[in-house]
Amino acid sequence: MYGGDEVSAIVVDLGSHTCKAGYAGEDAPKAVFPSVVGAVDGTEAMDVDVDSAKNNNSNSEDSKTNESEKEKGKRKLYVGSQALNYRRDHMEILSPIKDGIVSDWDLVDNIWEHAFRGCLMIDPKEHPMLLAEPPLNTQQQREKAAELMFEKYKVPALFMAKNPVLTSFATGRATSLVVDCGGGSTTISPVHEGYVLQKAVVSAPIGGEFLTDCLLKSLESKGIKMRPRYSFKRKEVRPGEFQVEDVGVPDTTESYKLFCQRMIVGDIKDSICRVPDTPYDDKSYANIPTTSYELPDGQTLEIGADRFKIPDVMFNPSIVQTIPGMEKYGDMIPSVRGLPHMVMESINKCDVDIRRELYSSILLAGGTSSMQQLKERLEKDLIEESPHSARVKVLASGNTTERRFSVWIGGSILASLGSFQQMWFSKSEYEEHGASYIQRKCP
Repeated sequence: MYGGDEVSAIVVDLGSHTCKAGYAGEDAPKAVFPSVVGAVDGTEAMDVDVDSAKNNNSNSEDSKTNESEKEKGKRKLYVGSQALNYRRDHMEILSPIKDGIVSDWDLVDNIWEHAFRGCLMIDPKEHPMLLAEPPLNTQQQREKAAELMFEKYKVPALFMAKNPVLTSFATGRATSLVVDCGGGSTTISPVHEGYVLQKAVVSAPIGGEFLTDCLLKSLESKGIKMRPRYSFKRKEVRPGEFQVEDVGVPDTTESYKLFCQRMIVGDIKDSICRVPDTPYDDKSYANIPTTSYELPDGQTLEIGADRFKIPDVMFNPSIVQTIPGMEKYGDMIPSVRGLPHMVMESINKCDVDIRRELYSSILLAGGTSSMQQLKERLEKDLIEESPHSARVKVLASGNTTERRFSVWIGGSILASLGSFQQMWFSKSEYEEHGASYIQRKCP
């Protein structure tokens, strides 16, 4: 039992696109930054910058076990929006998360470090931690997280809660079907009385980043060059008139260039894309009025059919085959079903008695779910396909912030409840029973 509720708990939701961290009891996370890490290999790092030794050197992939001083200087890591916005020679962008599951703990460690010390300015030794985890997290992953938290950060107490459960709490429900459209994937999880029904969780690898890539390829195929901010400078010729000159940056890595292009295209997607009311087809959207968007280098895009085509990939993944440059996903697509079918499949895997309740409380969560008209289209498609006895209701919070951070907000609510304080997995229990006890404490 853990009894220190006078210090507020810290809630951390490490997603595949952004990391959200902040104090329990607040209504939005204080720290929100990309969950990727910029890495410069040791040999180049020595030449590039000696002065900004802000982030701790950390050992490279192969030397997980052998942490001698020689190994430590292998690569220099940069975390956080500011550090990533600055272009460095030979900096690769690495993501610690593959398919929703952590694949590189060293990077996660650095992201947590940045969240606690860089953004929240706290000492993790003094605060209990609530970590959000994906619904299909493995026991091995959970134990590893617990071990890192207790051994390295020496936290007084820990709790791991499943994303869909937290989303459900954020809207004040114990039973619901959570449709989480995140950056890396879309996951549909039924929650019943505060527990995820594991056997009915359905997931597809189409998330916000996939849609961003589709849009990027589609625009590039039309001959539009996405020039990242670092690759040009603007010169004022006459007042209000700019001339753009290219800047040579030969040592920029492909992954960093892509990271910057995705930032630009992601913004285009967020500002002008919307889900079509009816399934997309080229004919009916051929002469749709275009919407303009100004790129950082001053050129104005006129985007027509793509505004509707890209978001419709979530409902009809086979459209991907018609986007030039996305052919490499051809073999993955036939196995992926559209959003309404995934919802139906998940509900049909559940017990007959709770299906009606799930149909009437479908919750949208995650950054991609803020796409305009997504809620209306999903509701319309489900009403057409679902059994007639079911009353379909898709619920989504009105403001984008709440949808985007619903997992974090749920964690914030949960960790600040008085009745929750006895649930913590405390340091003394960890020392007594070991990491595997997390399975008992956090079902």
